[in-house]
Amino acid sequence: MGPGGRAVGVDLSEPMLELARRRCSELSCVELEVADAAALPFEAESFDAIVSTQVYEYVADIPAAFAKLFEITRPSGRVAILDTDYDSLVLYSADAARQARVLEAWDAHFVHRGLPRVLGPELRRAGFEVRSTTAIPIVNTKWNADEFSFHLVPMMSAFASGSGSIPKQDAKDWLAEMRQLGSEGRYFFSLNRYLVVADKAAA
Repeated sequence: MGPGGRAVGVDLSEPMLELARRRCSELSCVELEVADAAALPFEAESFDAIVSTQVYEYVADIPAAFAKLFEITRPSGRVAILDTDYDSLVLYSADAARQARVLEAWDAHFVHRGLPRVLGPELRRAGFEVRSTTAIPIVNTKWNADEFSFHLVPMMSAFASGSGSIPKQDAKDWLAEMRQLGSEGRYFFSLNRYLVVADKAAA
């Protein structure tokens, strides 16, 4: 981005935006707004590039959201969308039945558990030309703060515990097992994310 460039970050979460404000406090070219990815409040052909990370799995109406995405992208512009396929999750547990209950409860956290499988076709349907689709595997065999799942697994446990769909003790015991497996050197977590890059044709 050149000296006359403009970057706009959007999120529905005010705490996330506040974090971004602190990190970007010295960047005058950055604007941050509360906005819904399904109804982005921007004029047509506003952006040369748009990046979305772990957003559209929470959006119910993907065709409508991508139609708006196409509208606000300039001709010759590009979009890059990163989302997770939770069917790719491989996570060791000695109590498979309990883990299945926790993961089923976690499913209510998002709308689309396997969105990457349809990202390409949906982007084409909206008018984009898909440039590439890349798998980004995450593999963690240690339980420490440098690993992705160290932060995700407690979030999954907390959500499952508060969902009301399983006993809270199940979620608590599952998290305790993950930590124990980590201390014993037996922890294993793997999950695939997918990056889809697409272009809007020149006018």
